[in-house]
Amino acid sequence: MRHQGKLTRWKDEQGYGFIVPDEGGEDVFVHIKSFKHRQPRPVENDTVSYVVATDPDGRLQAEQVVLPNRIRPRRRRHIQACSFNFIFAALFFAFLITMSAAHRLPVEMVSVYLIMSAVSFSAYAIDKRAAIHGNWRTPETTLHLLDLFCGWPGGLVAQPALQHKTSKRPFLFTTWLVVTLNCTVVLWTVFPQGNRLLRSIPQYLEAKEKSSPKVEGDQSDFGIQIIPNHSD
Repeated sequence: MRHQGKLTRWKDEQGYGFIVPDEGGEDVFVHIKSFKHRQPRPVENDTVSYVVATDPDGRLQAEQVVLPNRIRPRRRRHIQACSFNFIFAALFFAFLITMSAAHRLPVEMVSVYLIMSAVSFSAYAIDKRAAIHGNWRTPETTLHLLDLFCGWPGGLVAQPALQHKTSKRPFLFTTWLVVTLNCTVVLWTVFPQGNRLLRSIPQYLEAKEKSSPKVEGDQSDFGIQIIPNHSD
């Protein structure tokens, strides 16, 4: 027999909360693993439909949980968000490739963004899997740092594609702040002043390496020159 209630005291990071039954009675414990797949991630005050079961200690818990009021509208928003994020990331890479071909940006920058995007997407996928199975989560700070260090295209695509972190407004705000910062820096490096600074970095490192003092003579591991002992 299915029951209906409202989700309360939902702890998204830990992946559990309680359901207040519409017919009254004791609150029912619910874990993220009890929600059926291919649904949006639950949020506080969601209306849920569920089956009541008991754990080994006799406590009430919900099974086969669905979100009847959010499936269709959220699916449309999910498709729209996924399309927008993918197109935005694709346009960014098209811009990088075009500027690299025009010698306005280093070719290596495209490779860096591709590699870091793959790393960021993988981190989101690992965290999503951990959320489903109730395992140890990846800190949000780590995800933001990966996005900050050139991985944001992968993170931006991963959010709607994996339906992960899409309902957390503070997280999304920080994500777009990171995207804006990255795009601003890249645009600045296209202009002459920023481009000169960007291309001067490897030249500076190369000059610094050449100017570093070279060790001459036979020396010990501690940098002390060993003087041969010439005995008569």
